[in-house]
Amino acid sequence: MRLLCAALLPLALASSLPAQTKTIAERLGYPANAKLLILHADDLGVSHSVDAASFDALDKGAISSASIMMPTPWITEVATYAKAHPNADLGLHLTVTAEWETYRWGSVASKDAVASLHDADATFPRDVETVVRRAKPAEVERELRAQVDRALAVGIRPTHLDSHMGALFATPDLMAAYVKVANDYKLPYLAPNAMLNTIIVANPNIKPADWLSFYVDVVSKLTPGVSEIIVHLGNDDAELQAVMVGHDAYGSAWRQRDRDVVHSAEFKKALKDNNVTLVRWKDLQTLVQ
Repeated sequence: MRLLCAALLPLALASSLPAQTKTIAERLGYPANAKLLILHADDLGVSHSVDAASFDALDKGAISSASIMMPTPWITEVATYAKAHPNADLGLHLTVTAEWETYRWGSVASKDAVASLHDADATFPRDVETVVRRAKPAEVERELRAQVDRALAVGIRPTHLDSHMGALFATPDLMAAYVKVANDYKLPYLAPNAMLNTIIVANPNIKPADWLSFYVDVVSKLTPGVSEIIVHLGNDDAELQAVMVGHDAYGSAWRQRDRDVVHSAEFKKALKDNNVTLVRWKDLQTLVQ
């Protein structure tokens, strides 16, 4: 989501859905002026710390949705949780980058079938720019399908698709591959379309002391429609510090701050005071099937 890193990022309303006389809120059974929010955690599968913090937030209703990175090492733990919690809203955080310095992963598809997606060490590149420059769209599509198929094979029934680091939003060709896979599997997807009005992601310019106030302020400014706040949860422990060494943005301390916010009484009060209703991608999924 680095490409979408902004306090409030309105989505262009170039819908892939047929024209509707009712709003998305009305189609979900809410009043037209309802403020609906998907409170969503990225990056399940990256580490046990991220998984544990995200599972806890899902179980307690502190978030309403999360998404999974299928190429990452802790997928078996996520699959076990998914099978034990079939009602959990779990999408796929489709992944063609691996940004950490010493903690790496590569493709789900065989490496010779998606050779343009790999660095010389057979792992994904660290940045979106390299993907844009080098990845062949046909191989990207092949990898995305492999990630969805792996999820299904291990018992995960994804509710939606989104894109790690926003890589699949970077060019029309990458976007086309992403949308084609989503449509073929009949899954809603995070993209510039009319299903979401606004995406909110904390940015690196926010001071740690202002973390809670940033999120409370965002909630106070939500408008009618469907919005999404994307958080990155984790415990600031030895495991996560080792995984994310050298990264302040989206790193271990960042994820602890996000976790503290979603569980805080102040944030929950802001949701209540501003008449914000939490919804899930699973709700939106009913509109595309």
